[in-house]
Amino acid sequence: MRIIKKLDIFILKGYLQLFAGTFFICLFIFLMQFIWKFVDDLVGKGLTWDVLAKFIWYCSLTLIPLSVPLAVLLACLISYGNFGERFELLAMKASGIPLIRILMPVLILIVLICTGSFYFQNKISPEANKQVFTLLWSMRQKSPELDIPEGIFYSDIPGYNLYVERKDTETGMLYGIMIYTNTESYEDTQIVIADSGRLQSTADKTHLKLTLYDGERFKNMDNQSGAMLRANIPYMRESFIEEIDYIAFNTQFNLWDANLFAGNAQAKNLSEINRGIDSIRSRTDSIGHSIYDNAIRTYLARTLSPGRKDSVKIVSQVAETAPFDSLFAQLRDDQKSAAWRNAFSRTETMKAECEFRSTCYTTDLNTQLRRHLMESQKKFTLSLSCLLFFFIGAPLGAIIRKGGLGIPVVVSVIFFIFYYIINVAGENNAKVGAWDAYFGEWLSSMVLLPIGGWLTYKANSDSVVFDIEGYRKFFMKLLGLRISRKLSRKEVIIYDPDYPKCYQQMEQLIEDSKAYSATHNLLLMPSYWNIFFHYQEDTTVRGISERLEKLIKELHNSKDNHIIGLLNMIPYIIPDAHTRPFRNSRRNKWAGIILPIGLFLWLRIWRYQLRLSRDLDKLQEVGAEIMKRIKKIES
Repeated sequence: MRIIKKLDIFILKGYLQLFAGTFFICLFIFLMQFIWKFVDDLVGKGLTWDVLAKFIWYCSLTLIPLSVPLAVLLACLISYGNFGERFELLAMKASGIPLIRILMPVLILIVLICTGSFYFQNKISPEANKQVFTLLWSMRQKSPELDIPEGIFYSDIPGYNLYVERKDTETGMLYGIMIYTNTESYEDTQIVIADSGRLQSTADKTHLKLTLYDGERFKNMDNQSGAMLRANIPYMRESFIEEIDYIAFNTQFNLWDANLFAGNAQAKNLSEINRGIDSIRSRTDSIGHSIYDNAIRTYLARTLSPGRKDSVKIVSQVAETAPFDSLFAQLRDDQKSAAWRNAFSRTETMKAECEFRSTCYTTDLNTQLRRHLMESQKKFTLSLSCLLFFFIGAPLGAIIRKGGLGIPVVVSVIFFIFYYIINVAGENNAKVGAWDAYFGEWLSSMVLLPIGGWLTYKANSDSVVFDIEGYRKFFMKLLGLRISRKLSRKEVIIYDPDYPKCYQQMEQLIEDSKAYSATHNLLLMPSYWNIFFHYQEDTTVRGISERLEKLIKELHNSKDNHIIGLLNMIPYIIPDAHTRPFRNSRRNKWAGIILPIGLFLWLRIWRYQLRLSRDLDKLQEVGAEIMKRIKKIES
């Protein structure tokens, strides 16, 4: 017996091709978004192609775990949507193959992908994150490549403000140069004006060579403080034909040591994260014990027994032999007030100091602890999300039965945005300590799990999940909205209606509706007890509704357009909406016991009762018009 059958090969072949394509598309989208986020650190730095290629490569490695779940979702939607659109899924089911068996080969593949994703995050992603952090930090420390603009002052050279009237991009010559320098102090200001010049980097990329032609230099000669406040300030004027200055300006790219970022939680594997968690908790506990012991020694023991080394022991002995309440009661009133003020002042001081110490010493440690806990759980949640997206995408594709890049892409983006919003909200609340780290990381998985289970159940039972008409009728019934008739004249009529019989039936319906309205005062509030706990079926309204629908079906065969128009004016008579909310008596009782739900349903039933009164009045009015029209047709 073959373990892998031809059906499995057929399904896997169709899925793997789509998964490979969608994976690289998703990876490219996430990579462009990531690069755009740090575009300010890349542009204008004069980075070589090997540095940029290295940066893109390591960024791609870090984004693979995030791209895989979206690729799984999109590939499942498209592949099983193609099977349904080409009726291949229908042929499989017609052959007696259940949907679970059709999903099984891809499910096994997704389990392997989940395992590979976890291994990738635990072994490769930490090193890739470390390299990305190193490259980003090195890029930020690199000085920008010189690109002197025209007509504005350029201040990216430390200690210099450079103005260029125009420049020649082919020769690199600058014209109309004005330079303000204050390299040592504000008083040591120099102004240089030159007709033209050239700015170049030296061979070792550590200095700038500034060559100026036909210019003048103005330098302040008074270095005393406050000289700039006087009206007359001596200065030196110097003219030159050609002058060369060297400015310290390092334009080389220096890669920092990657071990500087080894303490980051994203640059650690699972075992390193667990060791880091133990280390942080140990430091936090030791700091907490130190703060507690210091508070006991400083504020409690020294206050009651100053100067004694065994003051803590003395305090405990006093508390055991004579309670503080009895000691306090023996004091005079003025001593009690002083004791209260003294205790309150010392308590506030101790509280402020404890909060200060906890903020200074434990806030950073708690932040690091939460980040380590979140990163350890993120390795599991990102891997598990592939499986959860499979149980959403595959059943949804089988239900929608639409392939291609239309509806599946829209549905995939909606689900992924929904997942991403919940995941980001959970992570942000966990980072600041508002939520537990485990709850914040697992929130998105807990939300996706019931959705995937429900969609799988619906697809396996061939339920119509996206029947818009069914949802419209459900909400119209829930909200008590009216459904109008839409009858039109038939093009082919087999037999004409029996007008005398229809006249008698309509007359009888009008009499019954009048009698019901007279015996049942529908304008009064209904009984809460009768609705939920003592239900009685209203057979009269049910009979009126059934006879009315039969009569309308009969008169629909009429060739008279006026009668057809009058039939559309007759409302639907709902037979039991005004009697009880549920058909099951137990549900009615529970709804009546839960007062908020019962009150809402009671008001809804009262609304149906008032609507029934109006419907019966409308039936009498339109029925009389139909009877007049029948008489006219017969005559």
